[in-house]
Amino acid sequence: MTAPLVGVLALQGDVREHRRALEAAGATVRSVRTADELDGLDGIVLPGGESTTIGRLLDVFGLLSPLRDALGAGLPAYGCCAGMVLLADEVVGGPPGQVLLGGLDVTVRRNAFGSQVHSFEAPLAVAGLDSDLHAVFIRAPWVERAGPGVHVLAEVRGHPVAVRQGDLLATSFHPELTGDVRLHALFVQVVRASIAAEATRGRAS
Repeated sequence: MTAPLVGVLALQGDVREHRRALEAAGATVRSVRTADELDGLDGIVLPGGESTTIGRLLDVFGLLSPLRDALGAGLPAYGCCAGMVLLADEVVGGPPGQVLLGGLDVTVRRNAFGSQVHSFEAPLAVAGLDSDLHAVFIRAPWVERAGPGVHVLAEVRGHPVAVRQGDLLATSFHPELTGDVRLHALFVQVVRASIAAEATRGRAS
């Protein structure tokens, strides 16, 4: 089976670590800094960092509208920490006019667990994984509202920290920092399923 082509938004965050995890999960990976580099992608990862800064850089690099359009057209995406914020339809605790990509029917609270000094690590049960995942939370958000089409995959202190809606996956923690590639493998499965569904639609038409 041909490896899916997954992009990693390379404006900020753990780009190299996400690339390494995706490759270990069976994907071909491309760093994405320009709109042209979105062409031909089967999926994209939005790494952590600072969500307002990434939003500004998306605009500066001419990626904001093309990436919104690609997501709106069904491009599978995995948002990690700040990436979760960017994918959210609504954000609490952000500056006025914060740039969002949207598409994920959730309300996310930025820095919900506190500042950098409140970062923590913990074992976490994630739906679909056969054992706990070691989760690293760094100035992490959480989900305050999840729409009816959103499946909660993991919670901490009663708040969702991993969710999926269709081909959109988001976590408030950083699996790329632990060497455990199961979350990335789950996303690669989502991408493969999306490719298969598109091929089926193409044959039907």
